[in-house]
Amino acid sequence: MANVLVVNHVTLDGVMQAPARPDEDTRDGFAHGGWATARNDELMAAKIGERMAGERAFLFGRRTYEDFYSVWPNRPGNPFSEALTNTLKYVASRSLSEPLPWENSILLSGDAAEHVAKVKQQRDGTLTVFGSGELLGALIAADLIDEYLLMVHPLVLGSGRRLFGAGRSTELELIDATPTDAGVVIAAYRRPR
Repeated sequence: MANVLVVNHVTLDGVMQAPARPDEDTRDGFAHGGWATARNDELMAAKIGERMAGERAFLFGRRTYEDFYSVWPNRPGNPFSEALTNTLKYVASRSLSEPLPWENSILLSGDAAEHVAKVKQQRDGTLTVFGSGELLGALIAADLIDEYLLMVHPLVLGSGRRLFGAGRSTELELIDATPTDAGVVIAAYRRPR
């Protein structure tokens, strides 16, 4: 059975919206896009790599898939670009249709939690989720997430879409925590089963 791993940047008040670029996600008038970039460093990439070692596939919601596709294939020679392109990508969407434009992409159309539960049962290794807030809401509600790797930034934004909204109560176990020189805490949590 595959392990579902969520990898996201969050602020102290739980905001995950638009960490990379000012224009990344301006829904609801969000004006703080790009808030995480100044604190990114090689230690974060190393910790992400540690958690994703071994057999893996990616899992995206539509919005994150389209955003990643607009950026990463256009960065040749970047190891992250190559990993994203060459690795199997599952895309949960009710509005996309096949064929998907990015090679090695499989559409999961319909009920996302139901499809992810099946994929989780059929695969080994790790299904890694970046961003994908709406998808994460469905996976959290269905108790399908096994681990979180969160880059917790020393920042309070006061507005924006949050990783954990109202709904299911979840208890997590801290399995690793590493501070960076920029004050970000890279925290790994596991869902006790």
